[in-house]
Amino acid sequence: MSTSPPPVTPEELHSLAEDLRVLAGRLRRRLREESHVGDFTPSQVQVLNLLEREGPATVTALARAHGMRPQSMGETLAVLKAAGLVRGTPDPDDGRQTVLSLTPSFRKKIKASRAAREDWLFRTIQTRFTATEQQQLARGVELLKRLVDL
Repeated sequence: MSTSPPPVTPEELHSLAEDLRVLAGRLRRRLREESHVGDFTPSQVQVLNLLEREGPATVTALARAHGMRPQSMGETLAVLKAAGLVRGTPDPDDGRQTVLSLTPSFRKKIKASRAAREDWLFRTIQTRFTATEQQQLARGVELLKRLVDL
């Protein structure tokens, strides 16, 4: 007859939550080190992520999405344009506005960055974990997916 594991106490769950938060931060930093894309401010990263995820947008739409004034967003975008990461084209529906999108060269950098991070993860998992641990990690990833897919 199999016995079920003892219940986890609220204190243990709080400790687990803290450990998971700290670990997620450390993993995020480690992956950032592997990406070799460049140093960006948090607002620049948010804009780049939004343009990648949602596609082209106007300054006004980006500012609204980030809860800031269009003038402030314009300053952020000016830096990204000067770096060759973002380009603007006239809005086909309203020629007074500009539609911003990621440049093809930056999209290639994003792809290379992801490949570098995934390669680091692959090599690290392959060399630091046994086959059994790799299977346990795969099960843990499934649990983490459930955690974030509320």
